[in-house]
Amino acid sequence: MDRFSLGDAAFAALAAGRPSAATVHTLRRAQLGKHLLLLREIARADPDLWYAAERANPSGFRRRVADPLFGAWAAHRLRSGAEQAGDQPLVPGGRWLVAEQAGDQPLIPGGRWLVAEHDGLAVRVRLEDTDPARGLLGLTPTGRLTDDAAGHWHHCLAEAWQILVSRHRPAAEVLAGVLRCLIPVEPDRVARGISATSADAFGAVAMSAPKCGSSLALGLVHEVQHSLLNATAHLFDLHVTPGTLGYSPWRDDPRPASGLLHGAYAYLAVTRFWRVEAAVTGDRMAAFEFARWRDAVADAADRLLEPASRTASRTGSTPGQNETTGGLTAAGRRFVGALREEVGTWLTEPVDREVARLATAANADHHVRWRLRNLAVDPGDAEKLALAWRAGQAAPAVASRLVTGTGRALESSARLDLIHRTVKGDPAPHAGGRATAGDVAFSREDYGTAEAAYRERVLLDPQDDAAWSGLALVTGRGDRLELVKAAFARTGADPIALCDWFGRR
Repeated sequence: MDRFSLGDAAFAALAAGRPSAATVHTLRRAQLGKHLLLLREIARADPDLWYAAERANPSGFRRRVADPLFGAWAAHRLRSGAEQAGDQPLVPGGRWLVAEQAGDQPLIPGGRWLVAEHDGLAVRVRLEDTDPARGLLGLTPTGRLTDDAAGHWHHCLAEAWQILVSRHRPAAEVLAGVLRCLIPVEPDRVARGISATSADAFGAVAMSAPKCGSSLALGLVHEVQHSLLNATAHLFDLHVTPGTLGYSPWRDDPRPASGLLHGAYAYLAVTRFWRVEAAVTGDRMAAFEFARWRDAVADAADRLLEPASRTASRTGSTPGQNETTGGLTAAGRRFVGALREEVGTWLTEPVDREVARLATAANADHHVRWRLRNLAVDPGDAEKLALAWRAGQAAPAVASRLVTGTGRALESSARLDLIHRTVKGDPAPHAGGRATAGDVAFSREDYGTAEAAYRERVLLDPQDDAAWSGLALVTGRGDRLELVKAAFARTGADPIALCDWFGRR
C-alpha cells in the first residue's frame, strides 16, 4: 500500500483553504487506498468474487472502487458486520462492481451526469438518484428524479459554475478536483436548505434541491471543505480529545471539538466566498455574511487553540464544562494555526459600520441563546448566588454545567430574521415578522427603548430566553447570562441590576 504525506507548506495551504491541485490529488489517492483496504477486508469473506471482477475489467473495477459511494457502502458493510441469513446485501452479489464490462458506460446505470464548463474550466458530476448507497450520507434521498427536476439541477450547476469560475476560480478548481457525486435529498421543513457529506464518501455531497445557482455555488464550496477535512483527518490525527463538547457558532446544540473544527474550516471557505462577493457586487448582505463569519471562524479557531486554563478565566467557568478547549495534536495545532492566520488577515478589512454592528450582534445573540439553551445552574449554586445578592456581596464564582441530550438544533431566531431584513434595507423590516418591540428598537440603535422593552418581557415571562438574550445585547452582559437568569429566579431582583452585578465581578 502506498504511503502518503504532505510537506509543511502544502499542509499549511490546505489548512488555509487553499490546497494545490497536487494536494487534492494526494488526498484522492489516499482515499482510493482506504477503499482498497476496506475491500481487502470485505474480500476475506468471498475473495473469488472480487478477484474475478478485477480480472474481468481492471480499469472499470478501479473506477468503481474509487467511487465515493463505494467508500460509503464498504464502510457500512464492515461496520454492520456479516449479513444475516435472508437479508439482502446493500449491493446484491457484488454486481455493483462487476456490472460495467466495456466502454465508457456510466459508473452507475441510470445515474445522470451533469457537466458545466466556463472559461476553460469544466466540472463533471454524477447526479445520483438510484444507487442504494446514496442514503448512507445521513439524509433522506429523493426517489428517481423527473426530467424537469434533473433539468433544474443542470441549470443551477451551470449558473453556479459561471459564478465560481468567474469570481472564485481557486475554489472552482478545488471543487472540480474533489466533487464527483451529487445526491438529491428531501428538503427539511424548517431549514432553508440542507446538505451533508460523509467521511466515508470523499467527493460526494448530499443536498436538497437548490433554489438557484448562487445558493448551489455556496453550498458546494461549503461541503467540499468538509470532504477535504475528512480526507486530511484520514492522514493526520488532529485531535487528542475530538469528542469534547462545547459551543459552536453554527449550531444551537453542543458540538464536539472535531465538529467545531469542521465548522471553522467550512466557514473559512464560506467567509472567503462572501468576501469576494461583497467586493465585486457591493451587496450589503454579502458584506454582512463576510463580517459575521470572519469573526465566528476566528473565535472558533481561538477556542480550539487556547488551553483550558485560559478558557476558564475568560468564561468564569470550570474548564471543559461549557466551552470547547484545546485537545489538539501537534498536527492539529499546526492546522488550526494556519486556518486562524488566514482568517486573521481579514479581520481588519473595513466593513460598513451598520453592517458590522449587526453582524457582531448576530454572533453575540447566538452565543447567548446557546448558553441559555445548553447550560444549567445547579440548585445549590443558584442559592449561593441568591444569598450573595441579598447580602450585598460580589457575585461568587459559580460554574454552570453543560446539559447534553437536547438533540440536534439548527439556528432559528426572529431577531436574526429582523437583522437580515434590516441589512437588506427593508423600509419596514419589522412588518409582518415575529420581532418584538425590543428587537425593532435594537435594530434602530435605540438601546434605551430596547432595554426597557426586554426588561418588561423578562418580568412578564422569566422563561422568555429571547427577551433575556435581547437584554444581554443591550447591556453587554452575555457571558454568563444563565447565571443571571438563575439568580433572578431565586431573588426576583431587577434583571438589569443583576446583569450589572455579574458584570462588576
